[in-house]
Amino acid sequence: MNKANLTAYEVVTEENLTDIHSTGWLLRHKKTGARVMLIENDDENKVFNIAFRTPPKDSTGVAHILEHSVLCGSREFPLKDPFVELVKGSLNTFLNAMTYPDKTCYPVASCNDKDFQNLMHVYLDAVFYPNIYKREEIFRQEGWNYHLEQPEGPLKYNGVVYNEMKGAFSSPDDVLSRQIMTSLFPDTTYANVSGGDPLHIPELTYEEYLDFHRRYYHPCNSYIYLYGDMDVAEKLAWMDEAYLGKYEAIGLDSEIKLQKPFEKPIEVTHKYSISSTESEENNTYLSYNTVIETALDEKLYLAFDILDYALVSAPGAPLKQALIDAGIGSEITGGYDSGTLQPTFSVIAKNTNPQEKEHFLAVIRETLEGLVKNGLNKKSLLAGINSSEFRYREADFGHFPKGLLYGIQCLDSWLYDDMRPFLHLEALDTYRFLKEQVETDYFEQLIQKYLLNNRHASVVIIEPEKGLNAKNEAALEKKLAEYKAGLSEDEIRKLIADTKHLKEYQETPSPKEDLEKIPMLARSDMKKEAAPFYNTELSVKGIPVVHHDIYSNGIIYLTMLFDIAHVPAEDIPYLGVLKAVLGYVDTKNYSYADFANEVNIHTGGISSTIGVYPSVKDKDDYQVKFEVRTKALYDKLPEAATLMKEMLFTSNIDDEKRLYEI
Repeated sequence: MNKANLTAYEVVTEENLTDIHSTGWLLRHKKTGARVMLIENDDENKVFNIAFRTPPKDSTGVAHILEHSVLCGSREFPLKDPFVELVKGSLNTFLNAMTYPDKTCYPVASCNDKDFQNLMHVYLDAVFYPNIYKREEIFRQEGWNYHLEQPEGPLKYNGVVYNEMKGAFSSPDDVLSRQIMTSLFPDTTYANVSGGDPLHIPELTYEEYLDFHRRYYHPCNSYIYLYGDMDVAEKLAWMDEAYLGKYEAIGLDSEIKLQKPFEKPIEVTHKYSISSTESEENNTYLSYNTVIETALDEKLYLAFDILDYALVSAPGAPLKQALIDAGIGSEITGGYDSGTLQPTFSVIAKNTNPQEKEHFLAVIRETLEGLVKNGLNKKSLLAGINSSEFRYREADFGHFPKGLLYGIQCLDSWLYDDMRPFLHLEALDTYRFLKEQVETDYFEQLIQKYLLNNRHASVVIIEPEKGLNAKNEAALEKKLAEYKAGLSEDEIRKLIADTKHLKEYQETPSPKEDLEKIPMLARSDMKKEAAPFYNTELSVKGIPVVHHDIYSNGIIYLTMLFDIAHVPAEDIPYLGVLKAVLGYVDTKNYSYADFANEVNIHTGGISSTIGVYPSVKDKDDYQVKFEVRTKALYDKLPEAATLMKEMLFTSNIDDEKRLYEI
C-alpha cells in the first residue's frame, strides 16, 4: 500500500500478520475519526464491511429495525428494494447485514473488482444516506404499524421485524439465550434485546428511530474493514471523497460498559409457551452460566474454547456424560460464547423438570471438583487444542469467504479497544502456550476460578406453560381493542387510510429511472476464462483415485466413496442412521470418547455422508455413494487412514444404549 496516497488518513499501526499470510493496517480518517482496518493479501475474494457500535438502551429493537430499514433505498439508489435489483447483476459471494447485541454489520464480498466497487457504493450510500428521513413508510413497514382495514375490523400490529421477533420469542432456545444475557448483565446494554421484544417494539417512535440513526450511523462510530487483493489506496481515496469527507467530527460516547461483578449468583425463572397438546413434563430447560473476564484476554478467549470441547462438546465429554448418566435432560449443550465484551460459559440441560435443579447443579459441581482434583484428560485437552488450531489454520468456512469471518472476529476485540483489532487474528503463539499448559494444572485452575468459585453467575430456568402464546395474544387483542374504543371516528378513519397507504406504497413498483440507477455488471466486466480443473485420474492398487494438485496450506483432503447402488430401497433410511453413528460409538481399540480425542489430535475430523451424483449425459441417471472424508496435515495422513479403517471396520453398532443416546 502506498502511504503517500492516503492524505485523508493517518496510519496508526502496521502489522505483519504471518499467521494468516497477510499484512494488516490500522488507519484513522483524519477529519471524522472513522476507524479503518486493512488486511492485504492475494485472496481474490475481496471483503468490505462497515460496522457501527449500536448499544440499545431498551428492547424496542431499534438497531434491528434500522438494519432492515437502511437497505430500503438511499440518496443515490432511491428504489424501495435496491438489493433485490443489485443481486440480479452481481457476482457477489456474500451480501447481507447482521444485528448483534452491541453492533450492526454490513458486509459484502466479491471476486470481481467492478462488482466489489458497486457493492461498496450501494452499501455506503445505504448506511449514510438512507431514505428513512424522507419516507416514514419504511419505518412502518420494517418496524411496526397499526393495521386496520375497516371501521368494524380488529386493530392489529404489523411489521417485518415485529413479526420476525414474534417467531423468535416462541422458541425456547431463543428465550433461554435472552434470559441468560439479561440475568448476567442486568445493568448494561446486554440486558436489552437488540433484536426487539414484540411487547416493546410498538413503543418505538419514528423520531426515536431517526435519532438512533443520527447518533450511531456516523463515521466517528464506524469500523470499516477491507480484505483481499485490491487497490486499497484507490478504495480509500474514493471512500473519503464520496462519503467520509462529507462529515464533520462529533463527540459521541457509544462505549460498551462492563457489568459490575455479582456478590453472589442469582436465579431466574421464566416461562415459554407450549401448545395445549404438549406435556409440561420433561419440557423444562435448566442452565448454569458464568462470566469469563473480557474478550480482550487472548489466552482466556481460546482456553475456554478448549474447555468447551473438553467439558461439554466432545463425544463423551465428562460434564455432558455425567449429566446424561444422571438422567437429567435428553440433551446437554452450552459452552463458550465470546461474541460480547464479557464472554460467557453455560451448561444447559434440555427437556428436563424444575425439580431437577438441585440435582443438576450438584452434578455440575461434583464433576468439576473431581476434574480439578484428579486432572482433566490430557488427550482431551490436546484434542481440543489441535482441533481448534486446525480450524484456525484451515480457515474453511464453507460458502462464507474467510475474509468475512476474519472481519467479524476482529470486532471481538476492536469494538472494545481501538488499538487491538488484530488481537484474535494472530493466534499461533496462544495455541503454543496452551499446549505447554496441558502438563500443568492451568486448565484445572481455570475451572476452579471461573466455573466453581465465580460469583458472577446465574441459574436460569425456562419452564413450559400451556397456551401462554394464546394468553398473550388475547391480552394484546384486548389492549388494542380498548385503544381502538377510545379513538374518535376521525382517528379510526386515519388508521384505515394509513393502512391503505402503506399497502399501496408496498405494492407500487419503483420507477424505471430509479431501477436503472442500480449498478450492474456488463459482460465485459467478467472473466472469459473458466477456473481450471486440477483433476488427474490415477490408479492405486487397482482402485481409481482422483487427485487434485492445488495449494491447501499443508493440508491433505481425502474422500473415499463406496458404491451403494445395490442397497434395497427399504434400507436407504438406515444409511442415514449409519452416517450419524460412525465415529460416535466404541471401536475395537477405543471408547467413543477416546476415538474422538484421537481423531482431533491427529486430523481435522472424520465424517460420513451420502452423495448423489447426477449423470451429465443422462438427466434421468445418477449414482449414489456412501462417503467417508478426512483432512489432515501431510505427515499425519497415515494416522488419519488408520483411524478411518478403525471406524469403518471395528465400530460397535450393536450397543443399543449408545445408539439411543446418539
